[in-house]
Amino acid sequence: MITIFTTPSSLACRKAKAWLQKNDITYNERNIYAQPLSVEEIKEVLRKTEGGTDEIISTRSKKFKDLNVDINNTPLNELCKIIQENPDLLRRPIIFDHKNLHAGYNEEEMGRFLPRKVRNIQLWRAISLIN
Repeated sequence: MITIFTTPSSLACRKAKAWLQKNDITYNERNIYAQPLSVEEIKEVLRKTEGGTDEIISTRSKKFKDLNVDINNTPLNELCKIIQENPDLLRRPIIFDHKNLHAGYNEEEMGRFLPRKVRNIQLWRAISLIN
């Protein structure tokens, strides 16, 4: 099952949900403002990243700059508390399943959530267009 962490005002979140619906992918949605993440949930998200905190924290956001936090030298538990108290530090949406995670809206990278059968069909269509 796919889970998507969203915020109601985010255009990227709305686009990601529309993409999931268009591709008939069922998902559980969670508004991270209405239902804040626990420290354990934040750690679980971090475990699924390939790039660590850089992948899920929006370092260009005003909130991040205002906090003036050095994420590379902040202990993990403290960083998780900061994220828990300031969920707008997270890139949105965060989409994940049991093995994959993607933060932000990028259709090509979100393709990893498509069933293998669908990805194979898309691959064969692309190959036939080339030939």
